Amino acid sequence: MKSFDSAIVQHLLVPETKDLGGFTARRLLPSDALPMVGPFIFFDHLGPAVFPPGQGIDVRPHPHINLATVTYLFEGAILHRDSLGTVQEIRPGAVNWMTAGRGIVHSERSPEAERQSAARLHGIQTWLALPPEHEETAPGFCHHPSASLPTWEDQGAQVKVIAGSVYGHHSPVQTFSPTLYLDVQFPEGGQFTIPPEVAERGVYSVTPGLTLGDNPLSQHRLAVLAAEQPVTVMAESGSRCIVIGGDPVGPRIKWWNFVSSRRDRISQAKVDWRSGRFDPVPTETEFIPLPADEAVLEVNAGVD
Repeated sequence: MKSFDSAIVQHLLVPETKDLGGFTARRLLPSDALPMVGPFIFFDHLGPAVFPPGQGIDVRPHPHINLATVTYLFEGAILHRDSLGTVQEIRPGAVNWMTAGRGIVHSERSPEAERQSAARLHGIQTWLALPPEHEETAPGFCHHPSASLPTWEDQGAQVKVIAGSVYGHHSPVQTFSPTLYLDVQFPEGGQFTIPPEVAERGVYSVTPGLTLGDNPLSQHRLAVLAAEQPVTVMAESGSRCIVIGGDPVGPRIKWWNFVSSRRDRISQAKVDWRSGRFDPVPTETEFIPLPADEAVLEVNAGVD
């Protein structure tokens, strides 16, 4: 495959495969080449995974600070519990948005009904760094059913706004900085033009069959687009992509599940988790211990 025109694509990110205990994820962000796209500092493509009867995911309670997490599924279900007392099942097309702010703890597990027979899980999990003035906001959780998110057809493509606004369509999901997050599904010959107004933009190929300009976009690649020009995504067959982006929020430090603009805040979160100072998740007694060997990532946000 020939290289992309730099006037269209500035970075082409290849995923790193992660074993999440019984299933795999393709991790695109953070990347050595480019740690963030707009406020997005973490991007995992989960599965698709198939669990036999009696099995599923069991992500034990763990903490976050100074960020928001977003779960968006294509298939399957996840039961979210958090230290605010929230208990919420998420299904395909809906959005679970959790604001960590000054600190929150949550678990993610397969619902019991899903464990009664073989079940599939497939979706996207992202983290968005909060702007400095909102890093210590009160933690919160919002669930938005699929029907509440604007969906329309454009040039044959079906577009859903997960968060942010595009072409006059506004998601009800509250964000803390200008953000773009779209799910775009294409029939053969469909296309969608990503507007230039968003400061930083990326296109992730969930499936094969997509083209940017004259170049095919291989499956499981995140193409980070050049700024200030519209870019059209075209489909040679039935295809799907995720579009992310927004305004950069400034340099960040990432360590394990903690993200902050301040190194001392990361250090304090380590002490707080080790000492049991985070509020627990009601009814849960397990937890993920603080890791001993997690690397520190210094993030100087922004597209080169």
